[in-house]
Amino acid sequence: MVKKNSKNKAGSNTIAQNRQARHEYFIEDDVEVGLELQGWEVKALRAGKVNISESYVFFRDGEAFMSGATITPLNVASTHVVADPTRVRKLLLKRRELDTLIGKVNREGYTVIALSMYWKQSWAKLKIGLAKGKKLHDKRDASKDRDWQRDKARIMKAAAR
Repeated sequence: MVKKNSKNKAGSNTIAQNRQARHEYFIEDDVEVGLELQGWEVKALRAGKVNISESYVFFRDGEAFMSGATITPLNVASTHVVADPTRVRKLLLKRRELDTLIGKVNREGYTVIALSMYWKQSWAKLKIGLAKGKKLHDKRDASKDRDWQRDKARIMKAAAR
């Protein structure tokens, strides 16, 4: 008899990624947070109808909110509800994490951006990053380093043959 193992699932738990974030920002720290979602949004997430590439996090009244993320509603899931794809969604954090993020944003000039959205068991989670913006010369240096690492790997592979 073969036991089912929940760790060996077909497919990935990742719903959406912000691929531009690592190019545009230096990511100092990342935090896993929960999302306050409506029912039609969860169904749309399961279908993969989400885009977090232009989303950011802001703080108001001691709470964190995500703006700019687009969750496209399914036609069959939201027949009786008026679905707003770009609504502001509340993020669920512990008080200590929230105070730390607010302090770093206000005092040290960091910004908070969404890095990826994924499933953790049956909960939708968002990984947010504490980031500083890159200048143009920083992006060029990162590109140059990435190209050198790729060339170095090719040279080492050819030398091993």
